[in-house]
Order: sequence, then structure tokens, then C-alpha cells
Amino acid sequence: MANTPTPHIGAQIGEIARTVLMAGDPLRAKFMAESFLENPVQFNGIRGMLGFTGTYKGKRVSVMGHGMGMPSIGIYTYELFNFYDVETIIRIGSAGSYSRDLHVGDLILAMGACTDSNYGKQFGLPGYFAPIADFKLLRGAAEACDRLGIRYKVGNVVSSDVFYADTPQTDKWVKMGVLAVEMEAAALYMNAARAGKRALTICTISDHVLLGEATTSEEREKTFTNMMEVALSLV
Repeated sequence: MANTPTPHIGAQIGEIARTVLMAGDPLRAKFMAESFLENPVQFNGIRGMLGFTGTYKGKRVSVMGHGMGMPSIGIYTYELFNFYDVETIIRIGSAGSYSRDLHVGDLILAMGACTDSNYGKQFGLPGYFAPIADFKLLRGAAEACDRLGIRYKVGNVVSSDVFYADTPQTDKWVKMGVLAVEMEAAALYMNAARAGKRALTICTISDHVLLGEATTSEEREKTFTNMMEVALSLV
């Protein structure tokens, strides 16, 4: 394919599996490849955004970083969906809880993704697009959590363009029942919808915005294994 390798992904066609699990931190992708995949082979290192392909229980799967924010995940998922024949992308990330029922270490399965971003304006729609997950993936992830005894909630997240907000709007999202804040799901879901592909975001609660609970960067890199096992069960 003439578009590959891309400016951001150095892989050749065939080096990336049809299902890709993506983490914001490329070191989390590396940890996952080394911990869960058999015979992982690195296919990307451009800009430090590590990507690996291996097998899990006999099924071929890739893991890759996507960086922080919608512009970053937007680039990588667009190229994977449109240039590398990827059919399914599952984001395994972290989120800040807005819910008193979601604590550090719990999972959220993002059924929908609100956003304060202008990412969707590029599609020229005559209204607001509601970014949602693929239902089959969502149902499978919930069933896996039940089977494994993992605490989780299904619901809406907000994908924010801003980490350090000058005028935080947390209370307004909480009033609308939004469970957590992260920075990528909306762009992933929009890219998947436009490409006719499948996507899901699974996040581990890394901190609680209301209660002040928090984790370290090392814990986020190496201990959020429950969501990895749930995501791999969908391969």
C-alpha cells in the first residue's frame, strides 16, 4: 500500500494485527507485550511510540502506544484503521473518577464519550455526533469483568482537551452522570465510526477527582493488569 510506512508508523503491511490494543504510555504497551504476548516483535519506534505484534493464546494481536490527547490518538488510529487494515482498536488507559462508586483500580467501560474538543467539526455534520463504543466489544468486556470478579462500571466518560483547566467544569459533567474524565476516547470512537471499524475504551481509575485518591506513574505503567486481561479476552 502506497501510504505505508506512514510518517508516524514504520511498519510494513502485514506487520500489524487486525486487532490492536493501545495505551497512552508506550512503556505500558512495552510492558504488556513482554508480559502477555508470545514472541513479540517490535514494529514501531518512530517518535518513541512503541508497537509490538505477537500472539495471545494462539491469536495474533498488536499492542501500541498512542500518546496523550485526541490529536495524538487521532493520528495513530486513523493510520491504523485506514492504512494498515486494522479492524478493532481497544484503548487501555487511565481515567480520573467523577463517581463516588468508582475508586482507584476499578475499571470503567466507556459506552460513550462526551468531549469539550472540536475534533468532530472536521466531519461537517449538521449537528452533534455522539461517539459510542462497539456494542459487541462492550458486552464482551462486561462479561469478562463479571467472570474475573473485577469491579467496573459501564457509562459515559468525558474526553477533555485540557489536563490543567484554568476554569474546571467538573461539577457540570458530574450533574450529567459522566463517570470519569480522560483524553482520547471520543477521537477513537469518531475515527472508528468514520472508517466503519470497531473500538472500545477500557480505563483503570488512576485518581479520584473528588476524593483525592491517586496512583504513581510507575503504578500506572506496570500494575493496571486487570484491564489488559479484559482487553485480551476480546481478541
